[in-house]
Amino acid sequence: MALVALENVEAGYGGAPILKGINMEVDASDIGVIVGPNGAGKSTALKSIFGLLKVSSGAVKFKGEDVTNSLPDKLVYKGLSFVPQEHNVFTSMSVNENLEMGAFIRKDDFSDTIASVYDMFPPLKEKRNQPAGELSGGQRQMVAMGRALMSQPSLLLLDEPSAGLSPRYMLEIFEQIVKINSSGVGILMVEQNARQALAFASKGFVLANGQNKFSGTGRELLDDPEVAKSFLGG
Repeated sequence: MALVALENVEAGYGGAPILKGINMEVDASDIGVIVGPNGAGKSTALKSIFGLLKVSSGAVKFKGEDVTNSLPDKLVYKGLSFVPQEHNVFTSMSVNENLEMGAFIRKDDFSDTIASVYDMFPPLKEKRNQPAGELSGGQRQMVAMGRALMSQPSLLLLDEPSAGLSPRYMLEIFEQIVKINSSGVGILMVEQNARQALAFASKGFVLANGQNKFSGTGRELLDDPEVAKSFLGG
């Protein structure tokens, strides 16, 4: 049974659907990467899973349960976390306060989880009392991912985690995504740096015009001449 599955999902913001019947499955052990041109529906796919826009037909299933059009806060309790591309930290709050906000559903002592986030993202530990808005883009992304991990999710949805980052920070974020996945958290992410992301993806999905065009392992997509020509710049 897939951890998350999209079954013939149509979704959009009103008017003509952006997603036109897409199918996608990711297991707990997977790093799934969605790539494709601008306007293909990549971010829309993540938002349709997390209940941020209305699915007009088809189904979203999480751990075998139909969660189509569930409210985001209900999905967090079920084990889903979402890191949007923009506005993903509380800028006036300290790094530590941001992490504490991520644990809002927990009633237990979460100090061990905060410690593990600092182990995963060492630059944050020394800046834990600094407002998140004063951090670099890469460090803010670390805060956003760390906060999402505080609820101990089964699946982490990431929308363009490397957007606007320097090559050094992009590599660092990707390394941490692999580490998060190896700790038992499934990953489904949208990424513009397609070649770099597909290099470590266990599953890759190419969307175009709101439809599935190609799917396979990351390596299979990188080695497919048609994918390379049409979607990876040759």
